[in-house]
Amino acid sequence: MQIVIYSTTTCPYCKMLKDYFTAHSLTYTEKMVDQDDAAREEMMAVSGGFLGVPFSVITKDDGAKENVIGFDKGRLNGILGIQG
Repeated sequence: MQIVIYSTTTCPYCKMLKDYFTAHSLTYTEKMVDQDDAAREEMMAVSGGFLGVPFSVITKDDGAKENVIGFDKGRLNGILGIQG
């Protein structure tokens, strides 16, 4: 599984999301859209123009991709198979 988080330096929900992944021993790649123009462009392409953060792309082992807007713990638990 691969997890990419698009975030900004000042976003409290981004920190909550990163803490959630860390608490569940999940590794992720963080892309800072407020510091990296290429990351911002990439996020816009993947999200269909959405610019809110956090925005996560979870690619499962079978290649299926799930996009998650914000810190949606219930949806993340469902995608990742984590009991709430």
